[in-house]
Amino acid sequence: MNVDGVEDGGWELDPDDDAQAAVEAVGRQLKLWREAAGLRPAEFGAAVGYGENLIYKIERGVRIPRPEFLDKAEEVLDAGGKIAAMKKDLEQARYPKKVRDLTRWEAETVELGAYGSHNLHGLLQTEEYARALFDMRRPAWTQDEVDRQVSGRMTRGSIFDRSPAPALTFVQEEVTLRRPLGGRMVLRRQLERLLEVGQLRNVEIQVMPTNCEDHAGMGGEIEVLKFGDGTAVGHSPSHFGSRPISHPKQIRVLELRYGIIRAQALTPRESLAFIEKVLGET
Repeated sequence: MNVDGVEDGGWELDPDDDAQAAVEAVGRQLKLWREAAGLRPAEFGAAVGYGENLIYKIERGVRIPRPEFLDKAEEVLDAGGKIAAMKKDLEQARYPKKVRDLTRWEAETVELGAYGSHNLHGLLQTEEYARALFDMRRPAWTQDEVDRQVSGRMTRGSIFDRSPAPALTFVQEEVTLRRPLGGRMVLRRQLERLLEVGQLRNVEIQVMPTNCEDHAGMGGEIEVLKFGDGTAVGHSPSHFGSRPISHPKQIRVLELRYGIIRAQALTPRESLAFIEKVLGET
């Protein structure tokens, strides 16, 4: 319910977002349904439990309505399921563009390899770990943005349910297993999640011990996704201007570094035993 004008019925939309057209189309449809029902924006807002200002923003296509807002509008306007059906049109738009791109690539990848040095990879994170991570961001995000980021990160977890299953490999620095982001119990449940995922036949998790004397990953995080047509996309914040890259020569650089990192890390079997040890100490 809206309280004192708090707009908790939708997400802000980046004006440069390529989902703009879909959001505007839904806004126009909502406005037509409202007008057909003979309701002014203030009356409609009161009926659905949100402020008049939010209604204007949604109808103009500058704010993405949440699924629960659309459910309430469906009920108030007696739309015969037509408004509720709009949730499908906005399913991807409600996530930030970067998340949508990642989700699309991960849905198509046949092989993913990632090295993480500061925190656990997004695909491995529990919801409470991810929320703790986003809550720590500085400058701080609004609660609305934190919720949106967490929701987007969790939806990416569907990659573990895909069939045929992609090959997924992760190398994590030891410190990412020990840093208690969100508190001790959050970390314990996160370590339990790692052990669970690490048992999947298509997943290999490796740990890079802090006392390793040779380390090819000092240049920072690496991620490479390969697709069925032989193409690939890679990313490393400290290389190639921090942009996603797809040129074969650049991909080979990341693959070389990632391959050496994997060779220097503990084996998958040793790594699961290591994670169990850390869990016992946490």
